[in-house]
Amino acid sequence: MHEAMFYDKLEGGMVRCRLCPWNCTLSKGQVGRCRTRKNIDGKLYTLIYGLVSSTAIDPIEKKPLFHFYPGAPIFSISSVGCNFRCPWCQNWEISQASPDNFVGSYMSPERVVELMKHYEVPFLAFTYNEPLIWFEYIYETAKMAKRENFYTVAVTNGHINIEPLSKLMPYLDAANIDVKAFNPETYLKIIGGKLDGVLQAIIEMKRKGVHVETTYLVIPDLNDSEDEFKKMVKWHLDNLGPETPLHISRFFPMYKYSDRSPTPIETIEKLWNIAREEGLYYVYVGNIPWHGGENTYCPHCGKLVIRRIGFDVIEWNLDEENRCKYCGEKVHIVGRLWKKG
Repeated sequence: MHEAMFYDKLEGGMVRCRLCPWNCTLSKGQVGRCRTRKNIDGKLYTLIYGLVSSTAIDPIEKKPLFHFYPGAPIFSISSVGCNFRCPWCQNWEISQASPDNFVGSYMSPERVVELMKHYEVPFLAFTYNEPLIWFEYIYETAKMAKRENFYTVAVTNGHINIEPLSKLMPYLDAANIDVKAFNPETYLKIIGGKLDGVLQAIIEMKRKGVHVETTYLVIPDLNDSEDEFKKMVKWHLDNLGPETPLHISRFFPMYKYSDRSPTPIETIEKLWNIAREEGLYYVYVGNIPWHGGENTYCPHCGKLVIRRIGFDVIEWNLDEENRCKYCGEKVHIVGRLWKKG
């Protein structure tokens, strides 16, 4: 049992969790919305410290991160639980699970670093379920990884308070954050979160030098209107800048939305074009293999500088300083193309 960080003790043995914008107030024996933090005799404990549901070595493009050491392998690790209730979640078996009835395995932070060394993979992703509710564990593990000069990544919904986020950011190199809609009511009633808290966290990550990319999963009749999307793009431009990559992903039926239709490709392409016309430099299409929207184009001359098929980089037209070979424009990439083997 591991005592949680970021909580207040209240009268009568109650506690208030300060990890995410829900700020759950819990009586003795109660668990928070994430199902992973519990009031035990007037103290708040995390129930998932070291609880691992899955590990894998993925291409970094799968996160998706297209502008952070392209082509690199990344050691990916997850636990259980989430502070959202997305009815389309593709990983609902772990995100909506409770640690009380989930059989996982224990893995210490030291063991994670040992495995990264063993497999010679210097990149670590906290992913699959919501990693920020696993805060105490990812904080210790990320610190340990950084001591070995490894790189750390979070794939997250961004629903975290600024104080704990600030504690983590010195040990976090990159993040992909899902912006699941751009309507506070959709967040509150369907997703189970607070849009403003997510947006503030993204701004703070960008401001503090974390490499940021965002993903917008387009779901028919939920968040696919041009008006809502344009508002999101304007916010993106104003707060993250045109150089911050945006991934527009196609929805496929899943979990409680298994009776819905996939997003029409035409809708994805329309929004892809809108984002580029509005001024974003790097806009990508997700979940549509062999689409030209997987590629990176020079923001100055428009020439193709990185060609991708799925998660593979198959053409690289940047010089040693990540400048376009055709016009010399700087392309906003952190690191170089990863050399396999």
